[in-house]
Amino acid sequence: MSTIKEITTEDEWRSHVGALPSSTLLIISFHAPWAAPCAQMATFLKTLAAEYPGNGETSWVSINAEELSEISETYDVTAVPYLVLQRNDQVLEAVSGSSAVKARTAIEKHAKNSANGVSSATTEATTTDSGAQPANTAEVETEPDPAQTKEELFKRLGELVKAAPVMLFMKGTPSSPQCGFSRQLVALLRERSIKYGFFNILADDEVRQGLKEFADWPTFPQLWVDGELVGGLDIVKEELGNDPEFLKAYSVAKETSAAAA
Repeated sequence: MSTIKEITTEDEWRSHVGALPSSTLLIISFHAPWAAPCAQMATFLKTLAAEYPGNGETSWVSINAEELSEISETYDVTAVPYLVLQRNDQVLEAVSGSSAVKARTAIEKHAKNSANGVSSATTEATTTDSGAQPANTAEVETEPDPAQTKEELFKRLGELVKAAPVMLFMKGTPSSPQCGFSRQLVALLRERSIKYGFFNILADDEVRQGLKEFADWPTFPQLWVDGELVGGLDIVKEELGNDPEFLKAYSVAKETSAAAA
């Protein structure tokens, strides 16, 4: 029975990867403690890992995407949960989001390839090819109902804006902002030691376009607090100018002081 190992340091990560046989399928689960979908994915992966023998064919690890940001950036992790399948230091497939079906399908496919002795290069080629939808499948599919699609997107957005008490929808990541406004807003939050979650809207165009309508706010970055839109950089600056205590309730410094008391 396989179990999931929580990686807590970069040294531990390097040591773990370095000790793996070249044939081992490494399943890497990136998560964040504030994201509810990550807890659901963790439970699913724990159950799935138990179905695989602990004979070295697979190795399961879990990584906090924010605390070990350098590892996250190596794999271009821009949202969580995020699953990476790797063999012999070669990424085979990545699954973004909380779909247990997609995660199971990807893991079973590559674990089966490992059992059949398929090489990493062959597996990667198969993964790339499988991304193209067969013509006969496309012919029988029906067009999705726009109203239903929009309803599902808005439901997802409603969950995303509440993924953390303070959520920043930005271009890029906090460690690598892709626009000046996003960079300034990240700096503003860091100066005040605000604990926040983030979503890179450049990595998901559906969220990027949908959030404009959902929020009735056409630009980014967007800062949300307790599921309510505050606004962009100018609005946040204005709020802080009118009330220096704005966002103080979400400061890590406040949590530390409370613990000390």
